[in-house]
Amino acid sequence: MKKLILLIIVVIPLLNFGQAKKVLRKALRTTDLNEKIKLLNQVIDEEPKNLDAYFYRAAAKNDLGDYSGAIVDYSKIIVIEPDADTYYNRGNSKYSLKDFTGARVDYAKAYMLDENFIDALYSLACVKLDLGEFDRAIEDFTTIIKQVPDNPNIYALRAIAYKAIEKNTAAIEDYSMAIAIDPSADNYYNRGAFLMDIKYYKEAQSDLTRSLRLNRNNAFGYFYRGASNLFLGAFNNSISDFTKAISFDTMDFDAYLGLAMAYLKNNDLVNAKKAYDRANAILSLNDVNNIKQYANTYWFQNQYYYFNNVVVELAKLK
Repeated sequence: MKKLILLIIVVIPLLNFGQAKKVLRKALRTTDLNEKIKLLNQVIDEEPKNLDAYFYRAAAKNDLGDYSGAIVDYSKIIVIEPDADTYYNRGNSKYSLKDFTGARVDYAKAYMLDENFIDALYSLACVKLDLGEFDRAIEDFTTIIKQVPDNPNIYALRAIAYKAIEKNTAAIEDYSMAIAIDPSADNYYNRGAFLMDIKYYKEAQSDLTRSLRLNRNNAFGYFYRGASNLFLGAFNNSISDFTKAISFDTMDFDAYLGLAMAYLKNNDLVNAKKAYDRANAILSLNDVNNIKQYANTYWFQNQYYYFNNVVVELAKLK
């Protein structure tokens, strides 16, 4: 009898272990995330220290948008057996919750544990960019570029960091390198928009035109090219571009203000007033007496002096 009892004690855990493996395999095969979590719950009930089950359950929770739940599961793994993949994935869940500081710590730990983990360094650089740590982001992007020199996105992101610290020459070089690697609509647009910011209107107009040839569905591209044409004195082209931008978004008050200014410069006062009145209606401005009422517009924030002079003339139209 004692031998029989001993046999049962030995066999039952083996049966449970085999059943847990079978359920785990079933969980990994299913594409239904809720079903996957349900099955992984069973595995964890049978094997509370099965770290793979926690990892897969965390990933499923993350994909379902339960970022907090995913973080809990990833944290359980890290307490027992910390590894680069788990830190990285927990960082992604924290990033989804906009916990940028927490994500930064996890990405840094992932890269510290595995210096060949380029995705971790890339995410670390991006979150530093989000946190305004521009110099440190540049350092990380530069490290990545040394190892992966032909990825245009890295150059474009480093350009954003250079722009933030007003190293405009370096930013242009990076935007240009992105274009050299991949002459896409997005890369031409990014450089064109940057050139608008630093008031290189002719060069911006050229880039934006190239971008729009490759992608005619970019409302922002038409808006920025309309602005560049306005400053270059090509008022008919400016009117055409702003009108196109409005066709994508009939509530685009910035495009209506640009259209009003282009019509005014073209001496079409009737259409200038129509566009100006439409912009004011969208902005809920019934009585304009101060330019600060346009504080939330592109023109006030980026082209103040030009806008300030023209809006006075627009306000006089009857």
